[in-house]
Amino acid sequence: MRCNFRDMEHECVVILPAQHYCEKGCVRREGSEKKYQRKMFEDSFPPAGIVQREEASMEEAIAGHCQGCFNLADVMYFSKKGCEAVAEDEVTQRFSSEELVSWNLLSRTNADLHHVSWQLTIVWVVGILIRYCLLVPFRVYITLFCEQLHRNENVCMSISYRIKCWLSNQVQMICATLGVRCVGGLVHFHNRENKPRGGGICVANHTSPLDVLILASDGCYSLVGQAHGGLLGLIQKSCMQTSQHVLFERSEMKDRHLVRKKIREHIADKAKLPILIFPEGTCINNTSVMMFKKGSFEVGGTIHPVAIKYDPRFADAFWNSTKYSMMTYAFNVMTSWAIVCNVWYLPPMIKEEEEDAVHFANRVKAVIAARGGMSVLPWDGGLKRKKVKESFKEEQQKKYCQIVTENGSVGNRNVC
Repeated sequence: MRCNFRDMEHECVVILPAQHYCEKGCVRREGSEKKYQRKMFEDSFPPAGIVQREEASMEEAIAGHCQGCFNLADVMYFSKKGCEAVAEDEVTQRFSSEELVSWNLLSRTNADLHHVSWQLTIVWVVGILIRYCLLVPFRVYITLFCEQLHRNENVCMSISYRIKCWLSNQVQMICATLGVRCVGGLVHFHNRENKPRGGGICVANHTSPLDVLILASDGCYSLVGQAHGGLLGLIQKSCMQTSQHVLFERSEMKDRHLVRKKIREHIADKAKLPILIFPEGTCINNTSVMMFKKGSFEVGGTIHPVAIKYDPRFADAFWNSTKYSMMTYAFNVMTSWAIVCNVWYLPPMIKEEEEDAVHFANRVKAVIAARGGMSVLPWDGGLKRKKVKESFKEEQQKKYCQIVTENGSVGNRNVC
């Protein structure tokens, strides 16, 4: 029995949606069948996430039923939200690596795909040889050279203060640039005219320690961040010997007040380096921007937003600190293909009159997320390590009470 492929193609076109049928006709007229095939391939994947959430807020969803009174249908709204959270939690998935649409030939992204065919297995093995036998030795050599250069910087710190600061800044930028090369970094900087100036505060979304390395390769900063132990702690102590950084313990309340005071003193001196802060307080997988802590927005001064976006096709830049140590993360990054990254320096922002720190932080966060193509989430990144605060639950309850008690209907026992 002969198979007529033209008839089969005609039958497939008939059952396609009208939109795809029109797109195919247009593409054929343009003589680019490959574009249509690529379009169909992309459309075959479901949209991001398995749950299609509505953008409406609680006020919009509930007030539409019967404003100013209790409605039994309100229960369905909370039940729906609960089912959505069970099926796909939009918070905890930000603390794990981003899922890829296609395999990037790295074993840790999907170790089962190299068994699909022998052709793909050959490509995968060749990729392993290139990464481990060619790229890794070269990157290790650059790392050792960079570490030796940083040691020599510490030895030469007995000279005058002005020359010391200049030399320290130059060596740090060179070391940061070499550090980016150690992980195969390919960074594209945009809008350099908006780079942070002295006395300003640079805020950026946080994905991994590579954020500091990438930004430091294009300018010098005084870092404000959490004190770490292990390998990352050794790097922090080494940097503290040559630069003015502020490290603190997140759990110590007195450290927070001290840090706020030091930031105010720092930004008052325009001759000092700009401060680099990651207001999220933890690493997020670069698909969204979570809540910005208000502390860095209360001290005043000019805020310089920076959006950092990594390309997950070449490497997983996200550091899951709850799963991997710094050594394991460094090994994974150095054995990846490359770290491809885009950095956007956004126009400086200042707090408006009668605007509190929370609203100012949300405004800066929205600008960064929009430029980097990431979603905005109101949740605290600290949920990676702790449970939801009772105050947040009470806030949701108060918000619902304000809706149903409008016009005093609950006191009159009105039920819709």
